[in-house]
Amino acid sequence: MTALEYSDSLFISVEPDQLYAMVSDVTRTGEWSPICKSCEWDEGAGPVVGAWFTGHNETPERTWEARCQVVAADPGREFAWEVNKGWARWGFTLEPTDGGTRLTESWAFLPRGIAGFQKRFGDEADTQVAERSAAAHHGIPVTLAAIKKAAESG
Repeated sequence: MTALEYSDSLFISVEPDQLYAMVSDVTRTGEWSPICKSCEWDEGAGPVVGAWFTGHNETPERTWEARCQVVAADPGREFAWEVNKGWARWGFTLEPTDGGTRLTESWAFLPRGIAGFQKRFGDEADTQVAERSAAAHHGIPVTLAAIKKAAESG
């Protein structure tokens, strides 16, 4: 069975509130994500629980949009969202450390997403889930490194 969740962490020499301002600004996601090329808030929305945004994603095989809703917005501590009304959960947690922040990015494929993939892809569902898991395992460390570079370079 494919791992249905993954997280990784990195020390960044920036205070949690400043780092939170970066990761909760979804319009910047395209600067550091290897798959999500851009995001925009729905009209009048921003980084608060219940707000919606759309992510524009691209791989060599396909492009797609993802509708996302903020499920955690605790400045300096956590910012997270669910994709497609509970199919997957992505987020960042921030822990103050001496001289900066330990930033953790996490991903989880939720039960509703597994059921949705089984309905959408049938016999190919397990393969599709494995591809999404592999993308998260690859993308999270890449994203964290890019955030670190952007944050520490000012």
